Amino acid sequence: MNDLALKEDIKSMIYEVRGKQVMLDSDLARLYECKNGTKSINLAVTRNIERFPEEFYFQLTDEEYNSLRFQIETSNITNYSRFQIETLKSNSGGRRYNPYVFTEQGVAMLSSVLHTEKAVSVSINIMNAFVSMRKYISSNLIDQKNINNLVLEDHSHILKMDDDIKLLQECFDKFEEKEILLDKTYDAYSILLDIFKSTKKELIIIDRYTDKSLLDIIKELRCKVILITSNKTKLDIKKYNESYNNLKVIYNDTYHDRYFIIDRDKIYHSGNSINHIGYRKSNINLLEDEKVKDLILKDIEKIIK
Repeated sequence: MNDLALKEDIKSMIYEVRGKQVMLDSDLARLYECKNGTKSINLAVTRNIERFPEEFYFQLTDEEYNSLRFQIETSNITNYSRFQIETLKSNSGGRRYNPYVFTEQGVAMLSSVLHTEKAVSVSINIMNAFVSMRKYISSNLIDQKNINNLVLEDHSHILKMDDDIKLLQECFDKFEEKEILLDKTYDAYSILLDIFKSTKKELIIIDRYTDKSLLDIIKELRCKVILITSNKTKLDIKKYNESYNNLKVIYNDTYHDRYFIIDRDKIYHSGNSINHIGYRKSNINLLEDEKVKDLILKDIEKIIK
């Protein structure tokens, strides 16, 4: 399914419950291609329950469940997938509990804790569907007050939705760079290079076990690179700098973890050393705790001096 068709399909999965626009857990499981369906969704939420307050995620009551099922079954079937109808059928022979639903903020948060190949690309399409829905509703506000179960009370609701969409777009940008799963070797190196290329002036790499693979990456950079590594690391720095002249090495063995510091501002923590990137699955995380960042930067400045 192309992006346009997918966006149109997603638009038919947005409902209003408790005055909020929501999506069903079963629809999200299908879109994200979760192998175990809603079980994967529920497991991801349970493991990160502190990220899902009630305004992000809640279970439908019996009344809400029956109302939503009625809306779907009485609507034009061409606008809804048969999957949606089947998942909302009577509990007998189907799911034994009422569905859970996710608000726009909940969908954004879900994309950050689900590690499926579709998570990021589908999340972008979901946001595009919300944007498209908002524009359509806004242009037909006078003539049409009920579109795909979105009940609008006044124009201020449209303005609020506009602000919410902008906020969600920003959230997805942050989620995408906050936590990155590195898997296949080539893709992992490509992602790592993209992170390094975001550097404008100075890249600091802390990695005790690096090898020649690091030189193959940083030779493409147009910035100063400082490598803090173990004195057991064997790199021909002199020969490398004769060609590229952008690397300074400081031998210091105090750090166990791997860090990539971009312009002394953004700090990434890496689960693997650079020479093992892509051989086993690992994560690169963007540190957001300002106190932790300050401590690392202050210590790094002492080492560099």
